[in-house]
Amino acid sequence: MKKLTLLRHAKAGDDGLAARDIDRRLNPKGRRAARAIGRHLRETQTRFDRVVASPATRVAETVEEVATGYGRGLDPAWDRRIYLASAQELMDLIREQPSRAERMLLVGHNPGLEDLVLELVRHDDGKRGEVAVKYPTGTLAEIDLPIDDWAELAPATGQLARFVRPRDLDPELGPDFA
Repeated sequence: MKKLTLLRHAKAGDDGLAARDIDRRLNPKGRRAARAIGRHLRETQTRFDRVVASPATRVAETVEEVATGYGRGLDPAWDRRIYLASAQELMDLIREQPSRAERMLLVGHNPGLEDLVLELVRHDDGKRGEVAVKYPTGTLAEIDLPIDDWAELAPATGQLARFVRPRDLDPELGPDFA
């Protein structure tokens, strides 16, 4: 049994300072949300054998803030293929991961992460519907997979064990309606 946790980067700002999308930085709400997710991971005693992340600035800052809340470094392997990858590209990347890693965290972007959850989770999984509605920034999805090696990853075989949005941890991190 493998556990795959997918974390969408936290809320990034559009302050006009970044010339390229890959260079966009987190805004203050995003930093707070990422720290809340890190605290949640610490409180639930979640551990990872492997962390793989997009090199986008907003992802690097999300990883840093999550680590602050988590109370330990995450030491990701940075992989440019994650940046704006499709679900299929993410599946290919996951299949390449070492089989000795039992619990993997992948930090990246939408729509690839949302599509990946929908691709991996069985259609009869009631929690799947929450993901189909929206996979907000800073949200994590944990999927239980009945495989022994990441190379065996296949569609519609997983079960969504957890889907946690920052607003689930702190209502002030919910959507802005102003």
